[in-house]
Amino acid sequence: MSERILLAAGLALIITLVLGPFVIPVLRILKFGQSIRKDGPERHLQKAGTPTMGGIIFLVGIVTASLLAAQEPTSLEMIVLVGGTLGFALIGFIDDFIKVVMRRSLGLRAYQKLLGQLALAFILAIVAVKALGRGTDITIPFTGIHLDIGLFYYPLTAFIIVGINNAVNLTDGLDGLAAGTTLIASLGFVLIAVLLSVQGGVAVLAHESDLAVFAAAVAGGCLGFLRFNAYPARVFMGDTGSLALGGALVSLAVISKSELILLLVGGVYVAEAFSVIIQVISFQTTGKRVFRMSPLHHHFELGGWSEWRVVAVFWSAALICALLGVIAYIPTLS
Repeated sequence: MSERILLAAGLALIITLVLGPFVIPVLRILKFGQSIRKDGPERHLQKAGTPTMGGIIFLVGIVTASLLAAQEPTSLEMIVLVGGTLGFALIGFIDDFIKVVMRRSLGLRAYQKLLGQLALAFILAIVAVKALGRGTDITIPFTGIHLDIGLFYYPLTAFIIVGINNAVNLTDGLDGLAAGTTLIASLGFVLIAVLLSVQGGVAVLAHESDLAVFAAAVAGGCLGFLRFNAYPARVFMGDTGSLALGGALVSLAVISKSELILLLVGGVYVAEAFSVIIQVISFQTTGKRVFRMSPLHHHFELGGWSEWRVVAVFWSAALICALLGVIAYIPTLS
């Protein structure tokens, strides 16, 4: 299994590195440039026009590497993993297309994006329960308790899926931030999948090892994309990429019964999302802002931190969160 994990990560990395120099100029020629919010940090205005929708670069690498390295590439588990990733990527692509190609600043309306995400979330949960035999129990972090919540599993899982998906999107606000954070989170899921496989002993299930293969491919794709997306970025992933990465993580979490663990592994995403919620509630109720600007990474930017320093600190926090999530998962294996 370790050979296939390394193969998946290596293939995704190489494919992404090879595609980048070809795709980025095409995006530039097509004038698929990023628009910068005028109410954002002033120094971000110089990034206007940087090619976006670059998520297609690592998306090709992740999907190709996963299918080539998987023990059972046509298994339902792998189809769900790849399908979940591509499904959310499609929503992001449509949003990017409207904003970038059709020059409509708002893209998909909020309710349209939410309805699409909810539909995919419920489909993912239903397929996992009905077709994959996942069951309707949730894993309580650190306790080893599996609590069967019956029909409540579907709305709870849908809420987590949509929440994390949008949180990854919010995190994609600085060069390399979302890609690096997801690289670390996906490595956390590689460890979780390996622990599942080790628990299975000699009779390891193919889907358990293929979870690790897929997670490794996500990590390899993110690492390759950082070559072009780290500060100063030559390309942005766009909603195409950020929603794809969110889709990959939630798909891994649902199949491995680690939906609540995902909230720990993706702790940086959760913090980013809550900073926006807190800011909105505070401003609407008191007229005052808790943060200089939300999401949270902008708060530190406006506090005088360099962009690279903010990203480095957030990557460090992501590493702590990923390790905490893996530790929280270990008792559930007994």
